[in-house]
Amino acid sequence: MSTFQLGDLTINRMGYGAMQLAGAHAFGQPKNREEALAVLREAVESGVNHIDTSDFYGPHITNQLIREALHPYRDGLTIVTKVGAVRGADASWLPAQSPEELEAAVHDNLRNLGLDVLDVVNMRLMFDVMGPAEGDIEAHITALAGLQQRGLIRHIGLSNATARQVQQARGIADIVCVQNQYNLVYRQDDAFIDQLAGQGIAYVPFFPLGGFSPLQSSILAEVAAELDATPMQTALAWLLQRAPNILLIPGTSSRVHLRQNLAAGKLVLPEQAVRRLNNVITSV
Repeated sequence: MSTFQLGDLTINRMGYGAMQLAGAHAFGQPKNREEALAVLREAVESGVNHIDTSDFYGPHITNQLIREALHPYRDGLTIVTKVGAVRGADASWLPAQSPEELEAAVHDNLRNLGLDVLDVVNMRLMFDVMGPAEGDIEAHITALAGLQQRGLIRHIGLSNATARQVQQARGIADIVCVQNQYNLVYRQDDAFIDQLAGQGIAYVPFFPLGGFSPLQSSILAEVAAELDATPMQTALAWLLQRAPNILLIPGTSSRVHLRQNLAAGKLVLPEQAVRRLNNVITSV
């Protein structure tokens, strides 16, 4: 697997996102607990060393599954988590962004993962739940930087962030990654990705395969058929070739789908295929 440097951590660019291990819409117990544990173990055995999670998935459930499946963690495994939200009883996503709430979230992640220090904590901004929106994040990053100084956090990232917020955050602490929505048909961050690449900052697209609504594109289907690959494998390969700072965290609760996703890391798209996929109409 090709790699990228996330601070002092060497990350395989094809990782795994644990959100789908919980119930529907990342809420409640998994549909098949034993399969969820098996997916985690197979991912790591297959060379994945970057697992993305959060204690608000479930809530608590994905972190507890990760601990049950993988603790004690093997050397070189990086677990990236998020803070900044909590779940309502109706599965809603509610902001939890005060310094006190952020510290409590860090301790929840530490406890449920069975760790003394978190490798990377992404600050999930909630000025607009649906996407990045401008807002002052000085207090958020200052709080996380304080926890970093206390040895509870190794590295800090941002999620649902704008370029201006990254600039503001970098004035307070080193930022190693940005996690925003991006995929073949949702490309609002095109210029942002290139800007971050120039700064040595990783870009981690969430919903790389469309999220709760899978990618749909006739061009994607045609290119995939010509390459004897699935559309989802082709979409992941396109992301890996899009920019060297892109790290992938496709999620699944199935070992079959996990194997298909990981195989995309070996799929090389010919230039003609890339040009055709680049012309897929993007969302607005």
